[in-house]
Amino acid sequence: MEITSITPQKHDAARCNIEVDGRFFCGMQLITVMEHRLKVGSIVTEEELSALQLAGERQTALDKALTHISASMKTERDVRDFLRRKGYLQDVCDYVVEKMKGYGYLDDEAYARAYAESMGKRKGSRLIRMELKRKGVSDAALASLPETGERDAAEGVLRKYLRGKEMDAATVRKAYAHLLSKGFDYDTARAALERLRGELPGEGSD
Repeated sequence: MEITSITPQKHDAARCNIEVDGRFFCGMQLITVMEHRLKVGSIVTEEELSALQLAGERQTALDKALTHISASMKTERDVRDFLRRKGYLQDVCDYVVEKMKGYGYLDDEAYARAYAESMGKRKGSRLIRMELKRKGVSDAALASLPETGERDAAEGVLRKYLRGKEMDAATVRKAYAHLLSKGFDYDTARAALERLRGELPGEGSD
């Protein structure tokens, strides 16, 4: 591969962007580029650039990742995606993730439990598991989630949706669809509706 461009990064003067064969390849410490005399026209391999980045930027990448998770918990995929957007290669991402897991800062099972607990009053387990899957949480971590009753959560969501509405046939259909969209299963949605039918006006119009 041939280095076709080396340009300073806009938000970090100590780093530069390296393009290979006309495409962005990675970011790298400027001092590393200078020490190894990398320049436009240099012929390199992916392994060589990866090794140089790993040697020069492990601590910097780790510091950035730790800052990234300081505001809220993140999944392993969140951290990897963050580092890739910063221009870090696979070896650096692997190093940072393993370090953070070793420190206890990355734990997808703990993340899944905390997320499920936080969202459990507003969403059904089916939707919660789907969202966690999209966040990169593994099947093993999802399997560790405790099975919790959803009846109270479904009724809470339903009460909020039905506030100020009459329980006519159209409202019942829309309420049922609303519960399903929030990730509650058919039986839970149906049971919640049955429990609330007698508490709201217009029940007889159904």
